[in-house]
Parts: sequence; structure tokens; C-alpha cells
Amino acid sequence: MYATQLLDIGDLQTRIVPDPTPAAGEIIVEIEAAGICGTDRHLFKGEFPSTPGKTLGHEFSGLIVDTGDTDFTLGTRVAIDPNIWCSTCDQCRRGRVNLCANNIAIGIGRDGGFAPYCAVPARQAHVLPPDLNPAYGAFCEPLACTLHGMDVGNARPGEKVLIIGGGVIGQLAIQLAVLAGAEVMLLTRSAEKQAIGKACGASHCASDTTSALQQWPEGADLVVECAGVSATVSMAPGLTRSGGRIVILGVLPSGQTVPIEPFDLLFREINLKFAFLNPFTQARATQMIGSGLINLAPLVSRQISHDEVAGVIENAPLPSDIRAILRF
Repeated sequence: MYATQLLDIGDLQTRIVPDPTPAAGEIIVEIEAAGICGTDRHLFKGEFPSTPGKTLGHEFSGLIVDTGDTDFTLGTRVAIDPNIWCSTCDQCRRGRVNLCANNIAIGIGRDGGFAPYCAVPARQAHVLPPDLNPAYGAFCEPLACTLHGMDVGNARPGEKVLIIGGGVIGQLAIQLAVLAGAEVMLLTRSAEKQAIGKACGASHCASDTTSALQQWPEGADLVVECAGVSATVSMAPGLTRSGGRIVILGVLPSGQTVPIEPFDLLFREINLKFAFLNPFTQARATQMIGSGLINLAPLVSRQISHDEVAGVIENAPLPSDIRAILRF
């Protein structure tokens, strides 16, 4: 089969590899859909750690075509949690599985979903409805990460929540904040993404800090940074009301620093938090998507073929892109 593999930094190739076979406790999934994530671009540029020679793709879903020695049923549609925690290290034993010292992520540390078939541990598979649009299954992993971020931020009914960044994480965060009963503003320069944000439930939009503060002069109770850009991280405190909270969900390149004024955070007692990966949230995400609770139709920007994957990762996303989805 053909698989898109990262052989080294800047060297992404689609080449022939052997079909996978299940090890003990594993299943084989025939991939239906896989999302092209910003992390894939970080991996390509060497801005995020990875294992050379592995098939990329950590946001994917598909049909079980080999159950191995498991109790799954052939043909079951599943979404895959890519993060394989060890369950024995100190962080896992504390319940901080997203900080696992031995985490092996599918699509980063072992072969992932940018191939027709993928072997995965059965415990990483979460069942989806058989009638779900196959493209939507690929959103379970980003939704799980967004759920963790919103859990950390703890948006409450009646609060003002400002989402910075109109990509897939930002658009999902909008919907989760609305479901929590909050009033939501999206900050992005893109008019197209503002329109999608309103379709996802944002009642306000802003293109810059001036526009945001004209609408909410005291700032937001909760600011969720989803863009992964140093400028938007550094602007977050100025958009947060005294006593408010900031959650950083966006992934910045390793080694990049951001100017922050600690006195301002201290004097106004702003709580700056971070949210990493998807600890214990994948099942919730799969259930929410399976039940139709999340509006995913406007988030599928384009569906691409396998021979387009490398080019999409190697180049900057289109200005209007929310999520490009690989379909087999």
C-alpha cells in the first residue's frame, strides 16, 4: 500500500510500504477520513518531536477490517485516540496521562492514518454510528483536545468567552463555549472564518484587539488562544478582564518564546493556563460527534486525495482553510 511518511525533517514522501498486520490486542482499520493538522506541518518543519520513517496522520477514523484477537465486530466504524499512554509512569499513576513520559502517539511515534490501512491497539478505538458522514469521524481527536482545553478554562453560563483563532480548534471551542451557556466572541482577521464562527454560534466577531475591546471594554472572563501564534498569545492578557482566565490551546513551534508581563498578570490576578492533548476526553468527543451535537459541515474546507497529502502539508494552508480532509 502507499503511505505518506516523514523520513526526516523536510523530507515527506508517499511510498509503497507493507500492509499492516495486527499484533496482540490490535485491530486493522481501513481509513475513511484523516485530517491534515497544523501539527503535521510542525512535524515536517522539525518544530515538534517525531520518530523518523513513520506514516503521519493522527486525526482519523475508518472501518475495522481485521479484528485480530479482540472482541470487535468486522465493519464497525471507529475513531482513533492516537495517544497511547503507558499507564505505569509517575504521571500516568497521578492521572496526568497527557504528560505520560512514554506516550507513543499514532501518526507521530508509530504509523498513522495517511495510508489506506493502519494497525492500532483496540483500546484506542471508539465506536461511531454506522450512518455517520465518514468525514466527520476525523474530527474526534481535535474535538477531544478542545474539550480538554475548555475543561481547563471552565466556561460558565453567562460568562464572556473570547476565542482567538478561527481554525478548527477555534471553531470547535466556540461551539463548546456556547453549549456551556457563555456569550462568545471570535477574534480572527479572516472574514470567511468570522462567518463560519457565527454559523458555529459566536454572537460577536472582531478582527483585532481594538475591535474586541470596543465590544467588551472590560475584556473577557475567559480567553482561549487557539491560533498558536506568538502575537496572539502575547495579546491575550490585554483581552482578559481582571480576575479572568487564559487557556493556551494553540501549538507554537518548539523553542519559540513570547513576551508576557508578569506584573500585569499578578496585579490583575489573571490565571494563565495551558491545555495539552486529550486526557480522558476522546470518548466524550466521539459521543458528541456521533450524536450530531457538534456542527461539522462548515469545518470541512476541502476533501483531498492521497496523492495531494504531501503537498498540502508542505505548503501553508489556504486562507479559508478550516480542515482539509483526506478521503480514500
